Amino acid sequence: MDLLRSHLHKVRIPEPGSRIHKDECCVSFDTPRSEGGLYVDMTSFLGFGREHVAWNYEKSGNPVYLHIVQRRKPEPDDEADRPLKKPTLLAIGVEGGFTDQEPEYDEAFEIVILPEFTSLPFPSIDLPEKVRIAVDKVILAESADRKQQLASWVADKKKVSAHAMDLKQLDNGVIVPPTGWKCSKCDKTENLWLNLTDGMILCGRRLWDGSGGNNHAIEHYEQTKYPLAVKLGTITADLEAADVFSYPEDDSVEDPLLAQHLSHFGIDFSSLQKTEMTTAERELDHNTNYDWNRIQESGKDAELLYGPGYTGLVNLGNSYFEKQSLKAAFAIAPADPTLDLNMQMTKLAHGMLSGKYSVPNQEGQEGIHPRMFKTVIAAKHPEFSSMRQQDALDFFLHLIDQVDQANTRNHELNPFTGFKFIIEERLQCPSGKVSYNKRSDYILSLNIPLHEATNKEQLEAFHEKKAAMDLDGKEVSNEEIVRPRVPLEACLASFSGAEEVPEFYSTALNSKTTAIKTAGFKTFPDYLVLQMRKFVMEAGWVPKKLDVYVDVPDIIDISHMRSKGIQSGEELLPEGASGDNKAEPVHPVASEDIVSQLASMGFNYLHCQKAAISTSNTGVEEAMNWLLSHMDDPDINDPISKDSQAAEQTVDETSVQTLVSFGFQEDVARKALAASGGNIERATDWIFSHPEAFSSVPTDSSTSNMEDDDAHIPDGSGRYKLMAFVSHMGTSTHCGHYVAHVLKDGRWVIFNDSKVAASVDLPKDMGYLYFFQRI
Repeated sequence: MDLLRSHLHKVRIPEPGSRIHKDECCVSFDTPRSEGGLYVDMTSFLGFGREHVAWNYEKSGNPVYLHIVQRRKPEPDDEADRPLKKPTLLAIGVEGGFTDQEPEYDEAFEIVILPEFTSLPFPSIDLPEKVRIAVDKVILAESADRKQQLASWVADKKKVSAHAMDLKQLDNGVIVPPTGWKCSKCDKTENLWLNLTDGMILCGRRLWDGSGGNNHAIEHYEQTKYPLAVKLGTITADLEAADVFSYPEDDSVEDPLLAQHLSHFGIDFSSLQKTEMTTAERELDHNTNYDWNRIQESGKDAELLYGPGYTGLVNLGNSYFEKQSLKAAFAIAPADPTLDLNMQMTKLAHGMLSGKYSVPNQEGQEGIHPRMFKTVIAAKHPEFSSMRQQDALDFFLHLIDQVDQANTRNHELNPFTGFKFIIEERLQCPSGKVSYNKRSDYILSLNIPLHEATNKEQLEAFHEKKAAMDLDGKEVSNEEIVRPRVPLEACLASFSGAEEVPEFYSTALNSKTTAIKTAGFKTFPDYLVLQMRKFVMEAGWVPKKLDVYVDVPDIIDISHMRSKGIQSGEELLPEGASGDNKAEPVHPVASEDIVSQLASMGFNYLHCQKAAISTSNTGVEEAMNWLLSHMDDPDINDPISKDSQAAEQTVDETSVQTLVSFGFQEDVARKALAASGGNIERATDWIFSHPEAFSSVPTDSSTSNMEDDDAHIPDGSGRYKLMAFVSHMGTSTHCGHYVAHVLKDGRWVIFNDSKVAASVDLPKDMGYLYFFQRI
């Protein structure tokens, strides 16, 4: 006890804002449940596992620690035998969602004094009062990890519709019967929606696979603008569970006056039984179909794997991509390792590769919880810091950007250097003159040319069969669905093939014309990442996921895609237009074609003009994106002036710098963001599809000073071997689930959260991201 009293000046009493790390070691994935428990530094409140607490003592000189040990309680027999309840929500660890229930643990505490690991019991009245108070506050406090989770979790709770409280209902005498419903415009008897204004019963939207309805409900809204509809079959005495959809808000909503609105049409909701799935339940059911089972290899008798490199990751509610790299970071450890990116990258790599946390338990393996890594990497990103589902590609690019910033000019410490490559684009206008532009990138995004499918005959036969079944009111089973099969070679050819670029401003002709664009690799990376563009926009600007298989070989050779640069006899386009022959006025006028198309969709005419001007008349889709992102701007109804036109062109500087970090020119980045409503992902797509944006910049300067950095970009053979792929399950990148397959030790391994097993039925044709290594 005298030893403890001699160190009392080192013991701090936590304050309300103190960050207390008592759930996990800050430099490893040891927890109170690990063999050695967890040691909480009573000065800094950082947690350390048994292997690292002495390291912290040597570094900080802090000798007093709270030792926390948790041991699992045995489960009652009736709990172990109880069947799992089927989820009804696309969520984890919430009521109705996928279960995340953890077993109960007994918890024990003691005071430990380093360096001799002298232990004192807790609780004990013999302890100094300051120590008792400090330890009690640590035990009772919400941990830093838990606070972060609570701050990040944003439940997708339905919002009250803006149209509910003053909804107009027609006195047309419509009375809706309790059963026997049918679409007023077709023979559909399922997926029916009751319009709450006029009482019309109409079928829902047609899904991507042809199932669902015939779009009569949405077409009725487009004709009448009656905003709210409720799905018949979801109405019960529990009105909160009813599926109400707002067409103007394009989302499921809450209608506080639903009982009143239903009674207007004679509906007694108290006696109705649920016969239909809600939109969320239908998506969940759709997401647990054949493709989910195949990607996850569900139902397969797979061998579970353990040891170094076979560590699973516990699902944190959203998805990300992990780069396996291990650097000796302890020698330069920061004061707070929980906030240092390099330290958390090191911790993650060690946790995944060491095998220490890949050991069998009752559930298979516990895996690791990379919460600190997620907190650090997502700290400056409003979406990734939330618990909402995010696109794996977006996270991969964000991770690269953050690691680049943490290792500026230090390419040897940057594990992503091997992923970087240079693309060279060649543009030729009718004058015969050409321009070359270079940009660096980390991924190659590929369109999927469905017209290149190799099973066209089977597809035609399937569509004929499906059409006949639709007439009979029958649905095609998942096993009967035939999907297009497109070879990867066709996707690569689509990238490098000749492409027309309309509205290209030629500095040789001083006018707009149609140019021909081709693209190729200036350098080949050590590791090649291919993204399959499975998410497209269909009619009505509705996002759609392509239901397609891509046949990916184990070995690819893209040597023929190397760019040859400027050739003998080629003449470059002039660097810019001369004085009086500029292609565009300083203040552009809104394209009447774009404005009229947007106005026909029901948007305000002035708003449509602003959208067209703000996106430089690039196109209807770009203007639509801008309009949807600026509907709530306080000056959206202000008249258009030259000054306001200039103001509309302003973009977020952080977004500009993010695109610049990807290798794009600053002026091109600004133009792309303006054309894409400030959305980085859409801006990147805009740049790829508008290479003429580079045309006004001479070849020597179009690389954003890339020449200075070219030396560190790898280059070599164009032959690659498939090493891993990430598959996505769900209807969009903002919902669903990601699963990774990795070629390790000569066999394919599935990484599905904490499940790590030998692959039995490899779904190689269903990937979203593919990772190749040069051979």
